[in-house]
Amino acid sequence: MAPKAAAKAAKKQTFTIDCSKPVEDKIMEIQSFEKFLQDRIKVNGKTGALGDVVQISREKTKLHVASDIQMSKRYLKYLTKKYLKKHNVRDWLRVIASNKDRNVYELRYFNIADNDAEDDE
Repeated sequence: MAPKAAAKAAKKQTFTIDCSKPVEDKIMEIQSFEKFLQDRIKVNGKTGALGDVVQISREKTKLHVASDIQMSKRYLKYLTKKYLKKHNVRDWLRVIASNKDRNVYELRYFNIADNDAEDDE
């Protein structure tokens, strides 16, 4: 019987985090977010040791995380929320999965104007 690790073929996963709105508004810096992910992503239980297994690349306002090992998309959402909380912008931004592509997260603003309209009534 083949080992379970061999049964799961090393399929390359690619995730994208679209930070275009907060970066254009100069609320966050994409370079610091990239460094945060490099320092915090765990590979085999160790942080900061990405090696050749996980690659993080930056394209203007988007971060691409490519992984040769099994990685949860939810884990990237968790780390993104942690970064937002650390920089005190979690109250204004939220992490949303894109409707168009399953492997894309977007950072969007909360719809505060809608809440204000309801309070006035």
